[in-house]
Amino acid sequence: MTLKVMLVFGARPQVIKSAAVIHEALKCPEMRLQVVHTGQHYDFQMSRIFLEQLNLPNPVANLEVGSGTHSWQTGEIMIRLEEVMVNAKPNLVIVPGDTNSTLAGALTAAKSHIPLAHLEAGARSYDMTMPEEINRRLTDHCSNLLFAPTTNCVKNLHKENVTGAIHLTGDTMYDSFLMHLPKAEENTILEELGVESDSYAVLTIHRAENVDNSERLANILEAMTTLEELTIIFPAHPRTRRQLQLTGLEERLRISRNVRLMEPIGYFEMLKLMACAKLVFTDSGGMQKEAFWLGVPCLTLREHTEWIETVQKKANILVGASKDKIVSSARTILEDKEAKKRLRQLSNPFGDGKASVKVVQNILRNVS
Repeated sequence: MTLKVMLVFGARPQVIKSAAVIHEALKCPEMRLQVVHTGQHYDFQMSRIFLEQLNLPNPVANLEVGSGTHSWQTGEIMIRLEEVMVNAKPNLVIVPGDTNSTLAGALTAAKSHIPLAHLEAGARSYDMTMPEEINRRLTDHCSNLLFAPTTNCVKNLHKENVTGAIHLTGDTMYDSFLMHLPKAEENTILEELGVESDSYAVLTIHRAENVDNSERLANILEAMTTLEELTIIFPAHPRTRRQLQLTGLEERLRISRNVRLMEPIGYFEMLKLMACAKLVFTDSGGMQKEAFWLGVPCLTLREHTEWIETVQKKANILVGASKDKIVSSARTILEDKEAKKRLRQLSNPFGDGKASVKVVQNILRNVS
């Protein structure tokens, strides 16, 4: 019997987390994989380009949900996804990460009595003001198979007494990172931007706690313009760009000496930019890990992180939205000539790059 598996995603990080698993599943004759895109990231640059770069199959359905409040978006995905699941009758649904698409896919599968697997299970920031924390907690407690990327994630799941089967697989995002790093290294984004290695930093901001709070957003950007000794490359998420325009901050950035505001870029371009950067400023969970794997210092623009492993290894500093803390931490890193060399010698708690193989093997063993 061929195992019918449906993988549901809707945002850029989920595409990256899923890529290696999709490629592994497509090699498996006992498994037929269908991908469903919820349309949570409806902007081409934020989603479609990643499908193309990572050589992924076209989704069998695009729910085209688009933007909305968290509750509306989650509910609308569930309504549209239920029909797809009923028609496809999968033996298993896989959801990666912690977006609204993750939770909507998990709840729809659970309520349709379809077994559920969660990629990146057990990640915890213990900050319930974050919608992502709510999404991943609820998803873990709906899941039959929980694929944990680190031993810390396994401990979190045991502590919460989840009912599903916990498997320590490593991080599927790390698999994708290793798989696509050679192409990223060949990318010409630095030449196109006219910047040299170690002469700039990368900035990304997209989380509601920063983007929707005009004071926090202004503090972060004031810190960036204060760091005049450093060029800041800022590919802006569409939602972030709208807030910059609404608050008048975009104009201030345009006249700044060192911040270069630009459109969103592809996966290979971002990896190349990060790899050659002096440091990374971000509120993204995925980019914290990518910076760690690349051996680039990371300043996280949040008070808490689900990837505490990177903080414990002193590769990542939580600076929140404090201008003074951002500036002082960045300048400390800039003065440390051995920072990147030291980070590249750290052990990796995110597995051996074969998480996707372990995920597919576990599915074949445990789902009928």
